[in-house]
Amino acid sequence: MLELSEQEIIRIQKKEALEAMGVATYPAFVTPITAKAATILNDYKEENKEKYSHVVVAGRIMGRRIMGAASFIELQDNSGRIQLYVQRDSICPDTDKSNYNILFKKLLDIGDIIEATGFVFTTQVGSIAVHVNAFRLLTKALSPLPIVKEVTTQTGTQSYDAFTDPEQRYRQRYVDLIVNPTVRKTFEKRTQLIHIIRDAFNSQGYLEVETPILQPIYGGASARPFVTHHHTLDMPLYLRISNELYLKRLIIGGYEGVYEFAKDFRNEGMSRFHNPEFTQVELYVAYRDYLWMMGYVEQLIEQIALTLQSSTTFPYGEHVMHFQRPWKRFTLFEAIQHFTDYDISCMDEPALRETATQLQVTIEDSMGKGKIIDAIFGEKCEPHLIQPTFITDYPVEMSPLAKRHRNNPALTERFEMICMGKEICNAFSELNDPIDQQKRMEEQGALAARGDAEAMVIDHDFLRALRYGMPPTVGIGIGIDRLTMLMTNASSIQDVLFFPQMRPENK
Repeated sequence: MLELSEQEIIRIQKKEALEAMGVATYPAFVTPITAKAATILNDYKEENKEKYSHVVVAGRIMGRRIMGAASFIELQDNSGRIQLYVQRDSICPDTDKSNYNILFKKLLDIGDIIEATGFVFTTQVGSIAVHVNAFRLLTKALSPLPIVKEVTTQTGTQSYDAFTDPEQRYRQRYVDLIVNPTVRKTFEKRTQLIHIIRDAFNSQGYLEVETPILQPIYGGASARPFVTHHHTLDMPLYLRISNELYLKRLIIGGYEGVYEFAKDFRNEGMSRFHNPEFTQVELYVAYRDYLWMMGYVEQLIEQIALTLQSSTTFPYGEHVMHFQRPWKRFTLFEAIQHFTDYDISCMDEPALRETATQLQVTIEDSMGKGKIIDAIFGEKCEPHLIQPTFITDYPVEMSPLAKRHRNNPALTERFEMICMGKEICNAFSELNDPIDQQKRMEEQGALAARGDAEAMVIDHDFLRALRYGMPPTVGIGIGIDRLTMLMTNASSIQDVLFFPQMRPENK
């Protein structure tokens, strides 16, 4: 149990004093709110002041200036902040002034949530404010907010006590959202980004669906799963690492375009680009291929940039990103040769191991050809791919669910979009040959036997579904978290997740 601070003890005493006065510190009834801070500030003018002759506002106290018989409050609602002008004689028209002298001046605190009724006016210094005729406490805050203090010296203005420590911000996102309004803008943009994608898919007639999160067999990607247990069925279940195989079952069932915004879970390390729980949208479209999908996703992300940034050119960290079409394209082997001077396109596993050693890329005995190639690409190529770039035509060993390339059966029709050195999208023409698919899943099983904990498992029901026939189909997964990072200039995935996974807190 957390110990109470001195300020929290004082606030609890204030709560008890309010209740002794007959004031409800957490009332159930709220007067309907008629105006928001941003609306008042943007719309109010002297010529339309009658419209604002009676308003009800509500929000959190973020600042107070007590000046004898009159005071100013800075009130924050979800749209912004506005000043409240509180005059003793306005809120206490009778001879009893305790509502102002005791309740307002002594028992209210920064962080408390109040409701205020009054009229809008322009102050002597030209600011728009609400002249309060009545107010009511809605919530007594027992923990004090971190309030930024600014001190002006000869060398400039310095800030103290800002709530900027990343670990504190991620653990106490509720405080972060209160005191750092720009954080809310990040998450509003994230929601807007999702709406843009959903609207784009819906406009094409694609169907939004839901598939199981708890799965008897995890599949659709190469990753280590989280495992749980169903007591009634007495069987293990896995948090999904991907929803791919379920969505392809729906294409087999007759839908020609399906998508899902999915929470996926991978039992892997954490970094500023990785969280064990993440969001991606997967889309599957029948009678299309990966070449069509490259053009479609290029157009979609350009549209997202134009909507969220008003331009296809905008800053990310120290770089200026350029999302205007067309984007640069490399095949995987071209990219590796370009950045390492090694042509590995015809190498077998022993040669790849030797090349990785020469390039000082760490590999493990359990790795097959696909994992070794992926390690070389990830370490020697990805960090150099800053601008949006399509990497295409991956080897079969790296893509167990992708269709073989129409011109080279050793490759697959797959692409990834890489940006700022990280994968944003992964797509391929889907493998719909059930015999080839079974063989590739069996090869993944052999890798698992060698100790590869991320090798794909055989899903016999999916193979059964494929035997009924799946039309030529293209699928893509777009990482919502990483795409949001790009569109909001966030340096860490934790900045775009309300509640990122954290190590246990030291009490």
